[in-house]
Amino acid sequence: MKNKPFVRILALTLAVLMCAGLAACTGGQPAATTAAATIAATTAATAAATTAAPSTTTAATIPVMTTTATSATTAAPVPDTPLVIACEFLSQKFSPFYADSSYDADVVAMTQLALMTTDRTGGIIYNGIEGEVHPYNGTDYIYYGPADLSVSYNEAADITTYTAKLREDLVFSDGVPVTADDLIFTYYAFLDTSYVGAATLGSYPIVGLQNYIYNNSKAEGIEISDEEIAAALAEPPKALEKQMTDFVESILLSEAEWVRSIYNDPAYAKYTEAYPVAKDLFYYLYGTDNSYDSSKVKSEEDVVAKVIGEYGYDYKTLALNYTGDETYFDADINAMARAYLIELKLDELGGEEVANIAGIRKLDDYTVEIQLEGFSAPAVYSVFGVQIAPLHYYGDPALYDYENNLFGFTRGDLSDVAAKTTHPLGAGPYRFIEYTDQVVYFEANEHYYKGEPKTRYVQFIETAAKDVISGIAQGTVDAGEIPGSANDFSAIRGYNTDGLLQGDIISVSSVDYLGYGYIGLNADTMNVGAEPASDASKNLRRAFATVLAAYRIVCIESYFGDAASVIQYPISSTSWAAPQKSDADYQEAFSTDVDGNPLYTDDMDENARYAAALDAAVGFLKAAGYTFDDATGIFTEAPDGASLTYEIYVPGGGAGEHPGFMAASNARDALASVGIELNIIDPINPNEMLDELYAGTQNMWCSAWEATIDPDMYQVYHSSGIAGRGGSDSNFFHIDDPVLDQLILDARLSSDQSYRKSVYRDALGIIADWAVEIPMYQRQNIIAFSSIRVNMDTVTPDITTYWKWMQDIELLEMN
Repeated sequence: MKNKPFVRILALTLAVLMCAGLAACTGGQPAATTAAATIAATTAATAAATTAAPSTTTAATIPVMTTTATSATTAAPVPDTPLVIACEFLSQKFSPFYADSSYDADVVAMTQLALMTTDRTGGIIYNGIEGEVHPYNGTDYIYYGPADLSVSYNEAADITTYTAKLREDLVFSDGVPVTADDLIFTYYAFLDTSYVGAATLGSYPIVGLQNYIYNNSKAEGIEISDEEIAAALAEPPKALEKQMTDFVESILLSEAEWVRSIYNDPAYAKYTEAYPVAKDLFYYLYGTDNSYDSSKVKSEEDVVAKVIGEYGYDYKTLALNYTGDETYFDADINAMARAYLIELKLDELGGEEVANIAGIRKLDDYTVEIQLEGFSAPAVYSVFGVQIAPLHYYGDPALYDYENNLFGFTRGDLSDVAAKTTHPLGAGPYRFIEYTDQVVYFEANEHYYKGEPKTRYVQFIETAAKDVISGIAQGTVDAGEIPGSANDFSAIRGYNTDGLLQGDIISVSSVDYLGYGYIGLNADTMNVGAEPASDASKNLRRAFATVLAAYRIVCIESYFGDAASVIQYPISSTSWAAPQKSDADYQEAFSTDVDGNPLYTDDMDENARYAAALDAAVGFLKAAGYTFDDATGIFTEAPDGASLTYEIYVPGGGAGEHPGFMAASNARDALASVGIELNIIDPINPNEMLDELYAGTQNMWCSAWEATIDPDMYQVYHSSGIAGRGGSDSNFFHIDDPVLDQLILDARLSSDQSYRKSVYRDALGIIADWAVEIPMYQRQNIIAFSSIRVNMDTVTPDITTYWKWMQDIELLEMN
């Protein structure tokens, strides 16, 4: 049996977005007084169809809303000078359902209308239609939103009801009115069995959801144990065996097509020259019968059929030849077996077909209600944290009839929704025009409910982070948001003639990032004996984590200067759930040896710390089963399933421009001294790393999370989030711990922050024990503007972690 000599990533249609819909929260103009806000709200409620003028007592920044789609702001001329915004690489997943990165999400937010509005502290605006005044930093701000929201918990019934009442004058950018039907369509699309994305709405116990998913009135509460799955796979029934065989065949057919395609690719010349006939190379890669004789095989089709016959349903051998890891397809096959066993149980139970989700109801043309079983603190951010997608664009109006249980698409088929991924349409401030030559073009939406944007045209241009500040100074871009660094702050002061951060060339706002930087380790590719949860596997990962963690301080200080600080737990320090230094059990990440003894003392210098970390790593690797030559001080052999060589992705644009690059480089050199090879991969395009993450083939990687307002851990750490398990597909760590799963669910059941914080603290301890995430830094973002071309008086004031600079983009003007 031979391992495949080169690995091609299996294409997966996955998405990861930490905060779907929340990026487009709206409202937030300064309010002169609370009384003024009342005047504005009263005017909005009683205005006639004609446009009213702003009250002189409330300042022009408070729009007086009318019953039409626009306000008095449309009377002013709209300049044609475009606002050019720098952004990093885009993957063209510009969909409210499938946005793939924070940059894609920004594109989406320009075109979409978020149902929920939050203020500068992350507080929810429940009365969005009339508006609410919330103080911040000594200023009262009035916030408007597209809907009034309410949450009510019935303790006797143990049911929580979420209600959204839309404004009745909302219009999509193509002129079609927004109604409750669009919101109903949006919810059903997110909850369809064919939806594959990062949204976690389906993880909540919506009344009737499980019955709808399984199309069976008796499905609620049905569960399949891991033991049942293992038993089914050990001796698969004929029907399941057929599904497994079909799965293996589909992979092999895909690989045969790929092998044919590489014969003109010089990157694979080593293999195509050795096997000039495609059928022979295919057999070399995937054949299991050593008696293969090329001269006796007439056609490529015969070879493919022969190989398929050799495997049958043996997906583990296929996985071994495909990637060198026989567990590679386990998640897919386990999901297949789970679905099969569920169908068997449903057949035994009987029951009737279920045509709708009982807990989602349309109350009238503008009001939608969702009911959840029990109470869950973070649920409000998922239930209301959607962008209202137009049914007539993403769906099919001919397939929508609420009364007859039709919801805008063929049940189980979201192909029409996915087909619109690269070209968004919504009710946001701007209309998407096109994406070409790494530039996204937008035009002002004259139907936007807060008024037509002051700047008619906006462009997002793909720009490496290292080029944003110089681009603003040179006039190629007007604004951009990047991680703050010592070099960038120095460059800004150099461009401004007064040497300040707020100057005549560039103006800057700095804000704590809602998220944090980390180094991840994949438990499914870094383990011993194919047992990711074993002590040996954890010790293997602890070895790498301990060395990498030791270099964090010098790495972060060198790259960020004062714009970031090292953190010890994998959670943003902006969160109320983050452990504090004053906590009794607070400690430095990965700072103990294999026996649990502290590694560092206060009087140690940097070199002493590095030596202690490396010595601890040797101890961890020995405990993991590695063979160590005491005479040479070198590891000579890895235990079963482990390796002497691992890889770490550091997406620095091919030039090492990443805060984790120094840590990875120093760790590489240190580990090399004991015979462990750490290869650094620095892709020019970060999408290369994302492909590995989605496929689950990476070892280690450097990245950053964009967190949600509520610190719910379900999306990132719950085992259902591992690819192929029907969840978020964003548990890149492949951590699978039932105790952690239960803690995550327990934390959802209370609104008591003290209790939830204690539960999350226990969860953080389990994550640390698995050694799959090294917390790196809490950073600040630089939001830089051209003082020359942007009218800084029109940029939204008091930008915060929760209030992004583009929140009031419709008010921003160019000079």
